[in-house]
Parts: sequence; C-alpha cells; structure tokens
Amino acid sequence: MAQRNRVFLAVALIMLTLTTSAAETLPVPRSVVADRTIPAPQRDAMSLAARRYYAFWDTGDVLFANAALAPDFIDRNLPPGRPQGPEGPVFASKNFRTAVPDLRVEVEEMLLVGDRVVGRLRFTGHFTGTFGSGGSAIQGDGRAIDFIATDIYRIANGRIAENWHLEDNLTLLQQLGAVSQ
Repeated sequence: MAQRNRVFLAVALIMLTLTTSAAETLPVPRSVVADRTIPAPQRDAMSLAARRYYAFWDTGDVLFANAALAPDFIDRNLPPGRPQGPEGPVFASKNFRTAVPDLRVEVEEMLLVGDRVVGRLRFTGHFTGTFGSGGSAIQGDGRAIDFIATDIYRIANGRIAENWHLEDNLTLLQQLGAVSQ
C-alpha cells in the first residue's frame, strides 16, 4: 500500500509540474471548436488532457502520456500486438519512433463536444530507422512519412479514459515499404 501511495504521489507531482511548466510547450491546435455549453473549467481540463497526449505523440516523452491517460485507460480499437491500458500507447510510440526517429505531430483541428475531444492530427517524419523486427524487419531509406489520424478521446476527471483512433494505416505501411502500393 505504501508503494502505491508513493507512485500516486509521484504521478501527482509530475502532473503538477507538467501543468505549471509545460503548458506553454504543449502543441497548439490550428483550429479549436468547443461546445459552449460545456463549463469553461471542464473545457480547459479536456483541452489540457488532449494537448498533453498530443505532446506525448509529438515528443515521445512518457511523462506527457502519464499525465494525459487515466490509470484505467482503454483503447477501444486496439491494434493486434499492442498491450491494453496506458502501456499500449507508450509501446506504440516507442516502436514507431524506432522506425521514424524524427516523428512530429501537428494538431490540425480539435473539437470539444460533450465529454469527448476529437483531434485531427498530421504525423510527419522520415523513415531512417527500422520497422519491425527479426527477419521481417525493414531498414529505412530516409523516405518522408506523412499521414493523417483522427483520434476521439473520452475525458473523465481531466484525463483520457477511452480512445478511438482512425489512422490511414495502409498509407503508412505503403510509405514504410511494408506493403506494395
């Protein structure tokens, strides 16, 4: 129990640090549309959770994911091979950054509706690393990577409780050379 309390305290301190020091460094969406019937403090909390998660995808910094995701986070369309829970996005980011080390994310649009945040994201970078592992691994050749993803987050208590995501995985796999065009 004491260990659990220490972990909770550490996460709380990280969240406080991220709130006060990194808010200015979080990605800023090009366009924001918010349901004005949502109280301003709730809109702010929803936006902050989403922007922290966007910062995680933009930087790969796990501190942002820890601050954004609820401990009981659920990925509602979990790809095969990815663990469920907060570990899943960390696993995905690490593997993707192995293939595309200079990965960047721009938030083209963010909508706040009810208890949901919908984000339209553009991922860019260069395939200079390795995609996959073992005999089926593909070594990058420097080609540009550019694809759009749409994420839907359900926010509860200021954190992302559930996630639905729609990426153009076929385009991404084609850009990595993992499937033919």
